[in-house]
Amino acid sequence: MSVLTVEGLTVEYVTGDRPVRACDDVSFELRRGEILGVAGESGSGKSTLITALTRLQRPPAVTTAGRIEFHGTDLVGLAPDQLRKLRWTSLAIVLQSAMDALNPVMRVGAQFVDVLRTHDKTLNSKAAWARAAELLGMVGISADRVRAYPHELSGGMRQRASIALALACGPELVVMDEPTTAVDVVMQRQILAQVLRLRKELGFAVVFVTHDLSLLLELADRIAIMYGGRIVEIGTAESLYTKPRHPYTRGLRDSFPPLRSELRTLTGIPGSPPDLRDPPPGCAFHPRCPDRFDGCDQQRPGLVTIEDHAVACRLYPSGDDQS
Repeated sequence: MSVLTVEGLTVEYVTGDRPVRACDDVSFELRRGEILGVAGESGSGKSTLITALTRLQRPPAVTTAGRIEFHGTDLVGLAPDQLRKLRWTSLAIVLQSAMDALNPVMRVGAQFVDVLRTHDKTLNSKAAWARAAELLGMVGISADRVRAYPHELSGGMRQRASIALALACGPELVVMDEPTTAVDVVMQRQILAQVLRLRKELGFAVVFVTHDLSLLLELADRIAIMYGGRIVEIGTAESLYTKPRHPYTRGLRDSFPPLRSELRTLTGIPGSPPDLRDPPPGCAFHPRCPDRFDGCDQQRPGLVTIEDHAVACRLYPSGDDQS
């Protein structure tokens, strides 16, 4: 059963004479309890996508086309008071920097109490504080830290507290914006283990955004690769690792070393991501692509389904190629 269906989502930054299209005709489906990873370089449109999904975007960002259906309700058309009812109870977000996401002058537990009592008017203060301690314990933080301020917690504890806060009201969908970027590798693995455990226990679906494809290969059920504001490939984690179809996906995979393999030279991706203020014609990846051929600089490929995933590349022609 689908929790979220995104169709033709287009987001533009309306500045100056020419709008900048940061998300361009993005479509995907998220199933109940599934973890969908979204990967790509900086500037590929990942953050714009998640702020659009959670309706947290601010001007000059504007959703100019498409639908975001959450259980049959189009989030794009909802008024602020309707969105407020969905946030935390049905849809939650874990932001990249916990120190910025948590209020530095409020005790951690008070921030949980604020959320809990806002969405459950029958909950008294004592019960809310008890629930806050329980939620912190769920992510491995001692209950006695419920009265600590954010600066009194380590970076990993703050990030885990942000995850617990997102889960406070039992949402069905949690969007995570690079939640492990600011922590060390050991804590990163602990946080990922917590996410997997909680997902299994509570059954929520996750959209997990990161630039680290190797992390998503361990965590996600399916992965969407973004480039130039578009999804260029989407499929299972296994298929994207063993047989990536798009040259960009292959470049991302080959830019990190495997744990168990023969010694080999890492090859990275030459060049830089496109300037979305003046994107190249045709396929946005063609200036950097080792497999480009005549027409790649003129025709923009549409997604075509191949076996267990979809890819937008002229190596696999479809009837949806756009000039």
